[in-house]
Amino acid sequence: MQFSKPFKSYGHKKYDAVQYNGFYRRFNEEENFPEMAGKNLRAYFNFNTEDSEEIKIKFALSNTSTAGALKNLEAEIPHWNFEKTKQETQQKWNNELNKIIVETETKAQKETFYTALYHTMLGPIIYEDVDGSYRGLDQNIHQSEGFTNYTVFSLWDTYRALHPLFNIIQPTRNNDMVKSMLAHHNQSVHNMLPVWSHYANENWCMVGYHSVTVIADAIVKGTTDVDINAALVASKNTSTLTYFDGIGDYIKLGYVPEDKSSSSVSKTLEYTFDDWCIAQIAKKAGNKEVYNTYINRSKNYKNVYDSKIGYMRPKLSNGIWRKEFDPIDTHGQGFIEGNALNYGLYVPHEIDNMIELMGGKDKFSAHLDYIFTTEIDDKYIEKNEDITRDGIIGNYVHGNEPGHHIPYLYNWTNHPFKTQERVRMILDTMYSNGEDGLCGNDDAGQMSAWYVFSALGFYPVTPASNEYAIGSPMVNKAQINLENGKTITINTVNQNKENVYVEKVTINDKIISNFQLNYNDLKNGGNITFYMQNTPKGN
Repeated sequence: MQFSKPFKSYGHKKYDAVQYNGFYRRFNEEENFPEMAGKNLRAYFNFNTEDSEEIKIKFALSNTSTAGALKNLEAEIPHWNFEKTKQETQQKWNNELNKIIVETETKAQKETFYTALYHTMLGPIIYEDVDGSYRGLDQNIHQSEGFTNYTVFSLWDTYRALHPLFNIIQPTRNNDMVKSMLAHHNQSVHNMLPVWSHYANENWCMVGYHSVTVIADAIVKGTTDVDINAALVASKNTSTLTYFDGIGDYIKLGYVPEDKSSSSVSKTLEYTFDDWCIAQIAKKAGNKEVYNTYINRSKNYKNVYDSKIGYMRPKLSNGIWRKEFDPIDTHGQGFIEGNALNYGLYVPHEIDNMIELMGGKDKFSAHLDYIFTTEIDDKYIEKNEDITRDGIIGNYVHGNEPGHHIPYLYNWTNHPFKTQERVRMILDTMYSNGEDGLCGNDDAGQMSAWYVFSALGFYPVTPASNEYAIGSPMVNKAQINLENGKTITINTVNQNKENVYVEKVTINDKIISNFQLNYNDLKNGGNITFYMQNTPKGN
């Protein structure tokens, strides 16, 4: 902390409950004492001032040292011109927010869109000094070489849409994030990629190990220059750590048993998708043996599907289904922050096979309808702090991340128009430009990334693939300015509040034959046009 003029005296008051202060009792610590230590302090500084004189303060942070903080302060704000700093900061944010330029029907929609876009850029954050030094997971000081070190990876949330969004509008930053994850692995005593990286710590939050999804998505899309073989080794190390969260039993049995590890169905489903992502890395690396191993593991979701009742459900280590089971309950039923109705549809890498497993397209479409129209009783959600009424439609929980792909699943049935209905309704009702503009925890930008993608008209249902599912765009027009200098222009014809249905979509004037966009059609820019109407196509 630096002041714009010297202070004449200073001191502090400690409000900690101090049990024993040792021989510090020799000192009067509260006045002009050159140490301040504690968890609950208030400090003061006295100055000689003139009437109306302003004293300015600058702060700098470092995760390495006091010397690092002083370097950062001098490099980042060497002057005392507040307005200059304010203008430079505003210009930086305008540069970032101008990566997507939208036109909307209303001012409120535009404010909501840019609020969401802003939220997507609040994390992950740079975690190093201006000279590239940073505190690593091993608590030693490292030097970033060839990348900028990042932290705050809320990966159970952000692998779904935030990082896929970065691969379109922030590929250089996302590449640095991938390299930061690999550095984390190299510093880990467990040889693990991040699960939930938080500064120089791993807090192990939530299920799965979705660094592999972020890494695979970047490799598949060609937005990273990491060593593919090193990434594959790190992913394999993470996926074979037998003492982590049921992985040993998962490898041995093909599923996580509920009597050995809670939230076993959620873990099994997330692991199978992670396995599929590792297979995609192996495929790019040309390693057929590893590809075959993990593509086979990625089918383990079938081991927790009970065809007799039509739900994913918890299984015990002896191979028998756990008897006590309620598909609507969100507590103690093998899922975390979800139930069998919503979390049980998480097989993003084999959606067609999942639908066939669950009875075919029409039956699956009816099941989706049931999710959206069946009210969930308070008793089923009262023990889940992350699931509130604000973000619930029937049994669909938009206010929490594991169901974010569900509205788009109608695209794989005979009723894709229902995706368009659901998506537009969620855009209109679950987000706003007010204080209550989010229907749940933004979770480091994932909730907002869903909005940005969906407002543009498409969504990455399967990260680590090149495919995006088409929804119902909210914007009138959008221009996505890519880092390579190319531009993606999105136009909507007949766009208004009633015209939520998509008649057809063209890419560079060619009609696409399904309800998917491909990354290869986007990465070098182009024109996407949505033709909208007020009745479902074919009606």
